[in-house]
Amino acid sequence: MDYQLVVKFWRKSLESEDFLATIEDRLRAVLGGSVELEGYDVSAKEINLFMLTADPRLSFRRVREVLEALGMENGVSAAYRLVGGAKFTSLWPARPMRRFTLP
Repeated sequence: MDYQLVVKFWRKSLESEDFLATIEDRLRAVLGGSVELEGYDVSAKEINLFMLTADPRLSFRRVREVLEALGMENGVSAAYRLVGGAKFTSLWPARPMRRFTLP
C-alpha cells in the first residue's frame, strides 16, 4: 500500500462526534482488506482519519458511499499522498477551495 488517504471532517460542520464510534466498522465492512485504517488525529478545527491504500481514488469512492449514507459528505475534504510524502493530491471536494494541509 503505497498511498496514505486522509479524510478530513471539519468540526464546524459536525453535529456531534458520535459517528467516530461506528465509522471505522462501517468502513471496514465496505473496504475489506483493500485499506489499512491507521487512526485519527483530532484538533480544535478538524478530525483527520488516516488510511493506507494501493488505490486512493477507488478507496475514497467507497468511503464516500459511507459518508453519503451518514449525510456527512458536505462537511468533509479528502486527499492522498505517497506514504512519507509531503504533497497532497485533493480528491474531495471536486473543486477544492484551498490547499489540503494537516495541522
